[in-house]
Amino acid sequence: MLDTALRITPATGCGAHVADVDLARLTDSEVGQLRQALFDHGVLFFRGQTLTPEQHIALAERIAPIDVNRFFPAAPGYPMIAKVEKSKEQTTNIGGGWHTDHSYDVEPAMGSVLVARDLPPSGGDTLFADMYAAFDTLDEDLKALVRGLRAVHGSDHVFGEKG
Repeated sequence: MLDTALRITPATGCGAHVADVDLARLTDSEVGQLRQALFDHGVLFFRGQTLTPEQHIALAERIAPIDVNRFFPAAPGYPMIAKVEKSKEQTTNIGGGWHTDHSYDVEPAMGSVLVARDLPPSGGDTLFADMYAAFDTLDEDLKALVRGLRAVHGSDHVFGEKG
């Protein structure tokens, strides 16, 4: 099989768009390129993909070990896929505040593979921020102050009894 170079175009702000790739039929070389692009850009966007749940799981497993989200129900028949969906009764969006998935885990997941199945006609956008770029914009005194700080991440404020 021929090694191909994926077409990866930086997005405005952060992330990159990956075109002309079939996520269900990646070569080992393409998986390596995607991992490197993810490290370089922080988030990757793919359009026009049609993945079955089995292909979704296989893709995730080729990129990194799966860390199942314990706060969302599993998709029926697929315990490795967390079903993130809003009920008709919900008036706020899921994960509406700025957050990093699994930052509360002792060993956080490398990332998340999100597949949008049902989309509203408008709204519902997922936004991303480049925290490396944000840090780079700080003046040197503030960078020095922030560099020594440590944070403890928890999940009770969102998923706890009063979350």
